[in-house]
Amino acid sequence: MPELPEVESLAQFLADRLAGRTAGRVYPVAVHALKTYDPPVTALEGEPFAGVTRHGKFLDLRVGALHLVVHLARAGWVRWRDQLPGVPPRPGKGPLALRVRLAGPDDGAGFEVTEAGSQKHLALYVVRDPQEVPGVARLGPDPLGAGFTREVFRGLLEGERRQIKGVLRDQSVLAGIGNAYSDEILHAARMSPFKPAETLSDEELDRLYAAVGSTLGEAVERSRGLALKDLKAEKKSGLRVHGRTGEPCPVCGDTVREVSFSDWSLQYCPTCQTGGKPLADRRLSRLLK
Repeated sequence: MPELPEVESLAQFLADRLAGRTAGRVYPVAVHALKTYDPPVTALEGEPFAGVTRHGKFLDLRVGALHLVVHLARAGWVRWRDQLPGVPPRPGKGPLALRVRLAGPDDGAGFEVTEAGSQKHLALYVVRDPQEVPGVARLGPDPLGAGFTREVFRGLLEGERRQIKGVLRDQSVLAGIGNAYSDEILHAARMSPFKPAETLSDEELDRLYAAVGSTLGEAVERSRGLALKDLKAEKKSGLRVHGRTGEPCPVCGDTVREVSFSDWSLQYCPTCQTGGKPLADRRLSRLLK
């Protein structure tokens, strides 16, 4: 799933490519992905691109007075093409959800929003204000924003009884952190994913706050300037524990372990994070009964 660093890189790439250009034809191929109807998606046609930013994991393209907001969900992506196919796309079962062709002398270039797999959760919104998108309106502070201070972080965790892994993934608490980077942050902070958030000491809070900034900041820097096709590979190569079950921890050499749930899993290092004790894997426990 694209998280804050990847969406930040997408926004930077598109901002550079779209500066001074105008939207030509807009083709909403996957109608189920379009979550708004007023203004219509065709209202983007003929309007200049006025900037690209992000809100957490939401990509926000300002087109004239409107915003095209994209949530890539688990398997969505954006592909830039210097030469789009000349034939308009047809709705179907393929990965293409949206195609935007540039106007004027740039006619032929543009970008496509795609979603792989059979489970379709990608969402497209055309709005006058990004706050009209429910997922954007409920976002917590941006962990790379200037206003995200240690004291703000402390306030977010006060009275929070949930495990710290779940808190970090909650978009209403912090915007943009998902499963992969929450694993990486907790590994960098040497903290168990199951630790109750409200029990953090001052020293643990310091470690976790520093790990949030360094982990996300370093991931953004590694991705800066890369072509869109290289961003996924860069994310995977930069992860220390997430997705690396059975591999040696790059810090201590212990074996990275996994806890599996119904539709997701987390990875961690026992030596670095849990005092050498493996966490209970609920899936394995069920199999042994």
